[in-house]
Amino acid sequence: MELDYIKNKEFVGIDYSTEALKIGEYEDCQFINCNFSESKLSKIIFTNCEFTNCNLSLAKVLKTNFNNVSFKDCKMLGLYFDTANPFGLSFSFENCTLNHSSFYKTNIQETHFKDCQLIEVDFVQTNLKNTIFVNCDLSGAIFDNTDLTAVDFKTAFNYNINPEQNKLKKAVFSLSEITGLLNKYDIIIEK
Repeated sequence: MELDYIKNKEFVGIDYSTEALKIGEYEDCQFINCNFSESKLSKIIFTNCEFTNCNLSLAKVLKTNFNNVSFKDCKMLGLYFDTANPFGLSFSFENCTLNHSSFYKTNIQETHFKDCQLIEVDFVQTNLKNTIFVNCDLSGAIFDNTDLTAVDFKTAFNYNINPEQNKLKKAVFSLSEITGLLNKYDIIIEK
């Protein structure tokens, strides 16, 4: 089956929760104010695409390709990125709500998260090398056997990371949030 190829197209204000986006390859496309809530995006290829002010909550992304995709001002609750196609998986997130999403066992090195809510997100066994979390809320996010080598947590907050169960070499933390590395020891830190 040959996929449709769509390039340099802008999709504005479309509700894909009632009628699914056509399976195909989308390159250099922009999706603005679109609703993908609970829609099926499986087996679609997105390359150099931008999603702005879209709702992708609970969308199905089984074998979906995300190659250099940016998400800005998007609601993305409960997305299972661990079911997406791992080949070329790369994206960035700005001012997005990704609560209850999963990146379990994904290789998403050098990902940029800026001003995002990542509450109770699953980062178990994820490769996050050189990732940057700028002003991100990581309340309840799960880090276990996660590669956090050279990750920038300077302005991230509410994280709880066990240094004995994760790779932290060259990771950067702020002094004000360092308690997120010591919670497992049940100690009291006074300011």
